[in-house]
Amino acid sequence: MNKTELIEHLAGKHELTKAEAGRIVETLLDAVVTTVKKGGVVSIPGFGSFKQHARAARTGVNPSTGEKIKIAAAKLPKFTAGAGFKAAVDPKAAARKAEKAAKPTKAAKPAAKAKKK
Repeated sequence: MNKTELIEHLAGKHELTKAEAGRIVETLLDAVVTTVKKGGVVSIPGFGSFKQHARAARTGVNPSTGEKIKIAAAKLPKFTAGAGFKAAVDPKAAARKAEKAAKPTKAAKPAAKAKKK
C-alpha cells in the first residue's frame, strides 16, 4: 500500500473527501517526523514506536580498493513494532511467546557454601 492508497482507504472508511484524508495523513506524518527529529519518541500502543537511533562513527573498507575509510556518525529513525502488530503479522509466534511466558521457570541454584579450611 502506498500513500495514495492509504488516503483512499481512509477516505472510504470514514466518509471523508480525499483532500481531507490527505491532510490528516500529512499531519500525522509531519508530527511523527518532527517529534523524532527533535529526539522524542512517538509511541502508539499496540502498533509500535518511532524514535531516533544514533549510530557511532566507525571504520569501514572500500570493497573495490580495500582501502580503509572513516564512516561518520549518523542519527537514524527507528521503528519498533508493538506486540499487537507482531501478533497480527505472525499469530503463531505470538502464541509461542505467550506459551513460553506462562511456563514456570526453574528456580535459581542456591549459592555454593564456602568451604572451611
